Amino acid sequence: MPILGLAPDLYPTKPAHFDIERVIRPNILALHPYRCARDDYSEGILLDANENALGHSIPSSSKLEPEVEPTLSLDLHRYPSPTHDPIKARLSALRGLPGTDHVFLGVGSDEVIDLLIRVCVAPGTEKILITPPTYGMYSVCAQVNDVGVVKVPLELSGDGGEGGEKGRFSVRVDEVKNALRADPSIKLVFFCSPGNPTGTLISLASVREILEFEEFKGVVIVDEAYIDFADDKESAVSLMKDYANLCVTQTLSKSFGLAAIRLGIAIAHPALVQILMNTKAPYNISTPTASLALSALSPEAVDLMKEKVSTLVKGRNELLRGLKELMPLGLGAVIGGNDANFVMVPVLEKNGSGKPDNVRANKIYRTLAEKEGVVVRYRGGEPSCAGCLRITVGSDEEIKTVLRKFGELLTAL
Repeated sequence: MPILGLAPDLYPTKPAHFDIERVIRPNILALHPYRCARDDYSEGILLDANENALGHSIPSSSKLEPEVEPTLSLDLHRYPSPTHDPIKARLSALRGLPGTDHVFLGVGSDEVIDLLIRVCVAPGTEKILITPPTYGMYSVCAQVNDVGVVKVPLELSGDGGEGGEKGRFSVRVDEVKNALRADPSIKLVFFCSPGNPTGTLISLASVREILEFEEFKGVVIVDEAYIDFADDKESAVSLMKDYANLCVTQTLSKSFGLAAIRLGIAIAHPALVQILMNTKAPYNISTPTASLALSALSPEAVDLMKEKVSTLVKGRNELLRGLKELMPLGLGAVIGGNDANFVMVPVLEKNGSGKPDNVRANKIYRTLAEKEGVVVRYRGGEPSCAGCLRITVGSDEEIKTVLRKFGELLTAL
């Protein structure tokens, strides 16, 4: 069954074992997408979408928050573009893509993740595969959609160092292949790179091995929310030209500092992008979000983003140095690859045993938040993360504060 809206010459040909029509649910392939008013015309006297021709009724006054004023000048009474091609063009240029047909926009990466599951995985009968410890929304979206979850943990031992192809939090490729071989109902494989909460890049060699595994007929999704804090040569986008069974998700929430606008991105072969476009809600990206996103992707803004990322990477190094100095107080060595804008460190038993202590870690976490006004994240319940606190890299002053208060509590508790 052909993909509606996809030109015949855009059907994927690589890798040879991948047939996208076998991956997409039949009812999605047969779907005739909703055609909204702005799909046809967006200029002229617009009397086609039952909008309020008189505009919004928010008065411009001193009672409004100052940051709201610029938003009111936008065409808020009009439905937004259903495609946002200017944003896609800037993203394509930034990530070195062939064109805008490789880009899909969602309401944060979470909408992209949910939509991928909905279009590919049949409720009640098919599954996704995840590699814990990993981002929790993969499992949440799967449960919401009545989809099974197969778990193949990452390498949990630190005997081989951190990250890479065999170190802690690397993909156990043979075990993933065994799981895929044993269960043909698995349609999607989710990798998080750099991982959350691991902060560790997934080796591109490992990703490539799964993409080339002929017994797996589905799609590999690499979630790169934190990729700008790592080596840009490690982005799976570099594999896109050879693998139509790859989808890379990104976001403006992290490196671009725009978590509030909820703009997520899927970078994929045009065939998969077309399926997502056919299935999404008609106007999923709002006009205020689109306006800010387009500005954030201007050359000047991208340069400033890269400067801030560089500053945060330097801050990450300062945080790592400060945590190392706290080790005599019952803190373990930081674990993971430190490839994101956070670090993860285990709190140890105070008696000097060297063992991670979830009780002590949780007490420090809560005391920091409730009495000291410093909020970090407790991750002790994740595989191979016993006693761990995840600390986001803040400003220079915030780093100094968290290290000082952390040290005080390690001494007291």
